[in-house]
Amino acid sequence: MDNVGIVVESLDEVISFFTELGLKLEGRATLEGEWSGRVTGLNGQRVEIAMMVTPDGHSRLELSRYLTPPPVVDHRNAPVNALGYLRTMFTVEDIDDTVSRLQEYGAELVGEVVQYEDSYRLCYIRGPEQILIGLAEELNGN
Repeated sequence: MDNVGIVVESLDEVISFFTELGLKLEGRATLEGEWSGRVTGLNGQRVEIAMMVTPDGHSRLELSRYLTPPPVVDHRNAPVNALGYLRTMFTVEDIDDTVSRLQEYGAELVGEVVQYEDSYRLCYIRGPEQILIGLAEELNGN
C-alpha cells in the first residue's frame, strides 16, 4: 500500500495533529489541471494536498483539501460500524501518553482504552474535524 487519503477542511490543523502523533510532513502542493481530473473523475478539480510519512518511512497519509469542486458528502460523524473507509490505526509506544498529548489537539476518546488479551491496548479517538483513528500499543508479551 502506498498511502491512505483523508479529505479535510483545514490542512494546517490536521497536519499539526498528525505531527504530534509522530508523522512528518513530506511535502505539500496544489494539484490542478486536466490530468488530475482524469485520475479522480472530477473535472476542473483544484486540490491542496499534504503528504505525511510515518516514522519508519513505510506508510503515508495523504491529506486533501478540495478547493474545487467542494466536498459533497460528510462522513466524519459516522459511527464505527458505517460502511466504507472509516479509520486507520497507528502503533504507538505509550497509548496513555499519546492520548494525553493528542487531547491537547482536540482529540476525544470514542469509548475507552481497553486491553485485548496479553497482546495490545487499543482505543479509537476522534481528532480534528472528527477524523477517526485507532491507536494500538503492543504489550511486552509479544
